[in-house]
Amino acid sequence: MNHINLADNVYYVGVNDRRTELFENHMELPNGVSYNSYLIVDDKVTLIDPVEQGFMSEYLFKIKSILGDRKVDYLIINHDEPDHSGAVSAIIREYPDVCVIGNAKTFGPLEAFYGCIKNKKVVAEGEILCTGQHTFRFFMVPMVHWPESMVTYEQKTKIIFSNDAFGGFGALNGAIFDDEANLGFYEDDMRRYYANIVGKVAAMALKAIQKVGPLDISMIAPSHGLIWRSNLAWVVERYAKWSKHEGENGVVIVYGSMYGNTGRMADIVARGVAECGIKDIRVYDISKTEVSFIMSDIWKYKAVVLGAASHYGCVFPNMSLLLHELVEFRPHNKIFGIFGGMSWSGGGVKTIMATAECAKWNVIADPVEVKGAPIREEDIDKLYNLGKTIGMAVLQNN
Repeated sequence: MNHINLADNVYYVGVNDRRTELFENHMELPNGVSYNSYLIVDDKVTLIDPVEQGFMSEYLFKIKSILGDRKVDYLIINHDEPDHSGAVSAIIREYPDVCVIGNAKTFGPLEAFYGCIKNKKVVAEGEILCTGQHTFRFFMVPMVHWPESMVTYEQKTKIIFSNDAFGGFGALNGAIFDDEANLGFYEDDMRRYYANIVGKVAAMALKAIQKVGPLDISMIAPSHGLIWRSNLAWVVERYAKWSKHEGENGVVIVYGSMYGNTGRMADIVARGVAECGIKDIRVYDISKTEVSFIMSDIWKYKAVVLGAASHYGCVFPNMSLLLHELVEFRPHNKIFGIFGGMSWSGGGVKTIMATAECAKWNVIADPVEVKGAPIREEDIDKLYNLGKTIGMAVLQNN
C-alpha cells in the first residue's frame, strides 16, 4: 500500500468526507471536508486525533496496513469535538490497552460523550512524552475553539499537530500537502472555516499563534485541510490577518426580499458603491446563500450593508440568523449600512438598527427605508447615496 509519510515513521491516516452535506448540521460542505489523523510508529505507537465515527472501517484499515499486528500504545486527543474524537470508543475496543492522553479539561467532555475511560493520562502545559526516538510536548490553546483545546509538538521532526488552528473546509483531492495544491483553490474554504468556527475566539487564536511562534516548526499538521510543509508563512500570515480583523477594500451587501423589491434596492446601493471605484462587491440574497459563505466574505472585506423587508412587524426571517451570527462572532473594524422595505408596517430596518445599537456597530449613515418599490426618485437617490457613503468610507479607511 502507498502510505503517506510526513516524515520517517510519521504517517497520515486521515479520511475524506464528501458525503456529509452540512458540517455541524448547519454549514454547507460543497467541497467536502477532511478529518486528519496521524500515526507515529516508534518503540511505542502513537495515534493523534482520531476521525469522525462514520469512517471507522477505512480508518482502521489504514492504521492496520501500517501496524500489522502491533498495537497502538497512546491516543492523543487535542480536541474533544466529535468530528475529531468520534473514533475514540472504536479505537479503545480495537486496542484495549491504549492509553488516552489529554489535559485536565479533556476528560470531562470526552467521557460525557463516550463513557468512562479507564486508561488515561493527564498532561500539563509543556509536559513531555517520549515514545523512543520521538518526543511530544503539549501546549494548551484554550478556546481555539473549545476550553480543552491543545496542540502537540513533536521535537524530532519539528511537526506541530495544530488541532483546528490552520485548518479549513474542503476534502483533500489527492494533494495532501500545501506544495501539491493550488492554494487559491483552498483559501476561500479556509477563511470560511475560520470565520464560522474559530473567528468568535479570534483573540485566542492570535494568542495561540504567538505561543507556538518561538518553536522551531518544520510542518503544521491540522485536523482539517492541507498539511503545511512549504508555505508555512502563507498560512500563518492569513491566520494572523484574520485574527486581527484586517479587512480588504470591499463591500458585502446582503438582502432579504419577499417579492424582489428589497433586491432592487440592493442593486441601487451596489451601484453607488461601484461608482466610488470599489471593485470587490458581493451582493447576496439571504434566502439563496447559506450564512457561512456570507460570514466568510464579511470577515474578508471592510464594509457590510444589510437590507431586509419587514415581516409581520419584524425582520425578514432569514435575516435573523445572519444578525445572530454577526452578534455572536463579532467581526471587528467593519463599516455598516442599513436599508430595507416596508408595506403596511415597518420592522425590518428597525430590527437591524436595534441589533446594531446593541452590538455597537459602526453604522456610518442614516438607514434608508422604502415603502413599496424603489420607484420614487427620492428613494432611489437615498439608496444610491448610501452606497456612495459606504464606498467612500472604505477608501478612506486605509
